Amino acid sequence: MRDGLWVFGYGSLLWNPGFPVADRRLARLDGWHRSFCMRSIHHRGTEQEPGLVLALDAMAGAACHGLALRVAAGSEKPTIAYLRERELVSSAYLETELEVEAQGLGPLSVLAYVIDPEHGQYCGGLPLEEQARIIARAHGGMGPNDAYLYNTAAHLAELGIADPDLEWLAARVRALSRD
Repeated sequence: MRDGLWVFGYGSLLWNPGFPVADRRLARLDGWHRSFCMRSIHHRGTEQEPGLVLALDAMAGAACHGLALRVAAGSEKPTIAYLRERELVSSAYLETELEVEAQGLGPLSVLAYVIDPEHGQYCGGLPLEEQARIIARAHGGMGPNDAYLYNTAAHLAELGIADPDLEWLAARVRALSRD
């Protein structure tokens, strides 16, 4: 990977990378979209009451905007170990190398975690209203599911990245929480 190890952040890595970041660039990943398509049974839900977390789900013609995060020099091996522990806890994500278009750098190879559509936790295609109801009530080892949604939506907005589905979900989950 050019100039060290780069990781693509599209969800919680935007606001909680958990590793030393030497550079961050807005980036676009073609052929994938950010989606609440993974049932969370550890971090944002339980096996009895799963939550939902974001994943990169393959989709022709789609593009996911996020951040390319360059890992600080000398931290590559511990970062990969940390990310594998964090992201591969249930094997629903696949660790892969993809190419993004990074602002100011052009094409760039990044480490990314994408959903395995064959895994039992995959739930692509859930209607937004169903997603909102799940997110509003779920809670896991890393806290409430709605906090994950709100943090991600807020950081996307700070970065100037529009995501109409996440914006709708954040508003709907807030409304459900008031009910």
